[in-house]
Amino acid sequence: MAENMKHVVIVGGGAAGVSVAARLRRLAGGALDIVIVDPSEYHYYQPALTLVGAGAYQLAKTRRAAQSLAPSGVKWERDAAHSFDPAENRITLASGKTLEYDYLVVCPGVDLNWEKIEGLTQTLGKNGVCSNYAPDQAEYTWECLQNIKAGSNVLFTQAPLPFKCPGAPQKIAYLAADYLRKKDLLERCDLRFLTHGPAIFGVPFFANELVKVAARYDIDVRYQHNLVSIDGPAKKAVFEIVGGEEQGKRVVMDFDMIHVTPPQSPPLAIQSSSLANEAGWVEVNHNTMQHVTHENVFALGDVTATPNSKTAAAVRKQAPVVARNILNLMRGGALDAGYDGYASCPLTTAYGKVIMAEFIYGGKVTPTLPLHPAKERWLNWWIKVTGLPLFYWHYMLKGRTWFLRHNTQWSDSKASSD
Repeated sequence: MAENMKHVVIVGGGAAGVSVAARLRRLAGGALDIVIVDPSEYHYYQPALTLVGAGAYQLAKTRRAAQSLAPSGVKWERDAAHSFDPAENRITLASGKTLEYDYLVVCPGVDLNWEKIEGLTQTLGKNGVCSNYAPDQAEYTWECLQNIKAGSNVLFTQAPLPFKCPGAPQKIAYLAADYLRKKDLLERCDLRFLTHGPAIFGVPFFANELVKVAARYDIDVRYQHNLVSIDGPAKKAVFEIVGGEEQGKRVVMDFDMIHVTPPQSPPLAIQSSSLANEAGWVEVNHNTMQHVTHENVFALGDVTATPNSKTAAAVRKQAPVVARNILNLMRGGALDAGYDGYASCPLTTAYGKVIMAEFIYGGKVTPTLPLHPAKERWLNWWIKVTGLPLFYWHYMLKGRTWFLRHNTQWSDSKASSD
């Protein structure tokens, strides 16, 4: 190893960590010593788990051996980060081993806090309690959906933000409703979507369309309802009203099937470190992804405090910026403030129909294709089911970055309805 070789430690081997490592290898060749730290045995293509839960995708197609995705020449430390010492440029792993670095990239994702909903851990995966947020649970969602009978009460919950893929809790609601429609059961079942938030989606332009989709299926949308406990054997869920005149009131609902979105948070090792803000998220510059205090530390993906939607599409735009900025910092150049908050959420509104929601900071709509973004399209379904998985495994995770630009000048007033 060359004496002046720089050491890069990447904490997290998910979409963010692998993409940054692969991009650094493409840009710097063998000039960097790169190690990924992640304890996972498998890497999952998480955007497809909604489809798995709807019987439209095979779980096995979402999974790869995690270490098989490491770029050539990149080491993989199958361990977890235990503590961070940015003043000394080192981290300690759960095994007790320490790693020193010149540059640190933090992207371990988020933890799913099932235990924060009373009774959930005891009943998840049985009694009609399901969730697409865990790979080992998504197939049970499909099993539950197929077992729905006339007269069933079906609930879909959305946890308090922030959590990854904010569209996922309602995507499965629409797919379930479409499935029941095709089985001639929809009008004979009671479907409810219960969200902690005051709106169905964080971007008003798309929220306006999603309200119409929910109404089309006669889904009863309840705002500012937060799931606090579940009694699986009794088939009862308790919600707390978190806003309005009835704030603090608790409501009990019967269910035959309930799809749960768990509360989510940064890993404890992050929350307890000096890298985190008061809420536990890694605080970085919103455009350069550089830590606000430690200049040789960058972070991206779900663990950051940036006010973008936590999606794989956001990672796709963040990873090249992080890789470029590590090299810019090495070479004494100016940092690239290239991340604009872009995120994409392919909203499955039926089997064969998707609204492609693309937006940047501030909720500004920024479509990539020259098509009106409010429309449900079969083309978007193909992109979601076929195009994006191929793109993810064979392009994004390989460190390739060229793509059509999203249109930051798009305006609804100038667009045709096509």
